[in-house]
Amino acid sequence: QVQLVESGGGLVQAGGSLRLSCEASGRAFSTYAMGWFRQAPGKEREFVAAISGRGLSTYHGPSVKGRFTISRDNAKNTVYLQMNSLKPEDTAIYYCAADKTGWSSTPSDYDDWGHGTQVTVSS
Repeated sequence: QVQLVESGGGLVQAGGSLRLSCEASGRAFSTYAMGWFRQAPGKEREFVAAISGRGLSTYHGPSVKGRFTISRDNAKNTVYLQMNSLKPEDTAIYYCAADKTGWSSTPSDYDDWGHGTQVTVSS
């Protein structure tokens, strides 16, 4: 089990950038695939991106592909989400999650979750 804490959210104008961080406590961070999800008010939790344990493989959802990039630094027990060309529809609470069995785009496959960080994009 890992404890996850997200940071880096905030208010940004459309077209701007933010970098989210998710720091994990606990051992063997590199054995966990990590994912980013987001949830806007009244909507289902949406897959954003995922990365394998060693960082060799990454996956991005269709609505963010080409604009967002997931990465990780296992020496720092941290996963990142670089968000560029932000749009108002990117406004949501962003969550990071850990999956011991491998990456997935399905929220229920993840074992541990952070509390989320708010991202608001103004038009």
